[in-house]
Amino acid sequence: MPNPKRRHSKTRTAKRRTHDALKPIGTSECPQCHELKLPHVVCRHCGHYRGRQVRPVQED
Repeated sequence: MPNPKRRHSKTRTAKRRTHDALKPIGTSECPQCHELKLPHVVCRHCGHYRGRQVRPVQED
C-alpha cells in the first residue's frame, strides 16, 4: 500500500479541509403563518404546503 514519502504541511492540509465546514440550513417563511420552515416541506406549525392544508394540526 503506498505511503506518502514526505509529511504534508499544515497549509496544504488546511486548504484541503476548507470545504468541510457545515453550512447553515436554508429556511424560508411560510406564507400562511409566517413561521420559518424548510423549503419544499409541509409547515409544521400550520400544516400548509403550496397554499393548501395537507396535514391536520392539533390546537393547544
